[in-house]
Amino acid sequence: MKRTLAIVSAGLRLPSTTRLLAERIAAAVQDELEQRGTQVEIEYVEVRDHAHDLVNHLMAGYPSPELEQVFRTVAAADGLIAVTPTFTASYNGLFKMFFDCIDDTALTDKPTLIAATGGTGRHSLVLEHALRPVFAYLHAAVTPTAVFAAPEDWGGGATPQGALAARIKRAAGELARAVEQREAPDAADPYDQPVSFVELLQGR
Repeated sequence: MKRTLAIVSAGLRLPSTTRLLAERIAAAVQDELEQRGTQVEIEYVEVRDHAHDLVNHLMAGYPSPELEQVFRTVAAADGLIAVTPTFTASYNGLFKMFFDCIDDTALTDKPTLIAATGGTGRHSLVLEHALRPVFAYLHAAVTPTAVFAAPEDWGGGATPQGALAARIKRAAGELARAVEQREAPDAADPYDQPVSFVELLQGR
């Protein structure tokens, strides 16, 4: 069986610790699923690459073709990992704008892991006070364990250390189990209920 993971990362800089954390979590989830015999396809969404399209969507009321395809990718994924940097004790504006613009049914019952980065461990409550309510509103199935990474959690390198590594492993296991147990949604067949020629002439 093959499963897809959508990774939404809202980092602003390159290189980005937000993207780095997203990659480490995605790799851990992939490893958990592959140990269970499940193939994994990972799709990364860098929100900063779609910033202008998101603003235009909010102003015009409809997405560009590129942004619509991104939304479709996230909606079709079997699992979601959403990662934001912490700005003023909350998610950043790009992160919120992305999930403001996506269809409000796109994440219903979707296994979701939330994560954030910040300049100090004191910001870790952003996960419970800001991120979790957003995904509860969108009816996502959020894993019990969320992941927060402060600079000291990296040990001066690009490899998670100590408690961060343990949180990633625990959260990855929870998401992998949820993805594995999720029934793949049936794809709607547009030809399943064809409109009759008479109805077409009547403008129905």
